[in-house]
Amino acid sequence: MKRGDTQIENVYKILAEEFKKNHTPVVDLIEVQTGDPFKVLVATILSARTKDEVTAAASRKLFARVNNHLELGKLSEEEIRELIYPVGFYKTKAHHLKLLPDVLDKEFGGRIPEDVDVLTKLPGVGRKTANLVVAVAFKKPAVCVDVHVHRIFNRLGYINTKTPLETEMELRKIFPMKFWTTFNSYFVSFGQHRCSPIKPKCGGCPIAKYCAANK
Repeated sequence: MKRGDTQIENVYKILAEEFKKNHTPVVDLIEVQTGDPFKVLVATILSARTKDEVTAAASRKLFARVNNHLELGKLSEEEIRELIYPVGFYKTKAHHLKLLPDVLDKEFGGRIPEDVDVLTKLPGVGRKTANLVVAVAFKKPAVCVDVHVHRIFNRLGYINTKTPLETEMELRKIFPMKFWTTFNSYFVSFGQHRCSPIKPKCGGCPIAKYCAANK
């Protein structure tokens, strides 16, 4: 795939239409349901290396008890662990969530930061999580790169990178900013339903003509 706004814009539009046919990623769904940056942040932390249906179930259990960081701070780490099980790495995530309220209060006056680099100072928040929170919760331009985004952009031949961090930095240079706030949802959904890491469904793929891996 040649680098250029025209081709990537065509891919973006096609994946936006494909997105409508599939289930909405759980973090986007929570934002639509609550409009709450705190809940978007927590759900994003829970979602790492976890299937959407598992994240959704854990989020429902946790948010039935917790509506804000102050209520989260009243739970013990063991209670959090029980509520979020069986998300991936639930013990580590419970530990980070237990630390989160205190850091939010002391460093940020109880508010969720709106800046990617600042968000990464929170427990359990890496660049992927920070970018997704900025894009989904605050509707600000952010380049959220997970394994799906990294895989699909490289398969397309739009970039040639080795890690998600390299992909983020490269996309920040060349990917049109007008797509930043929404593209992650479209690419993740496409990666989950068609462009999987093993045995992708290339037959009938709507973006096959743009894909270097399909040549």
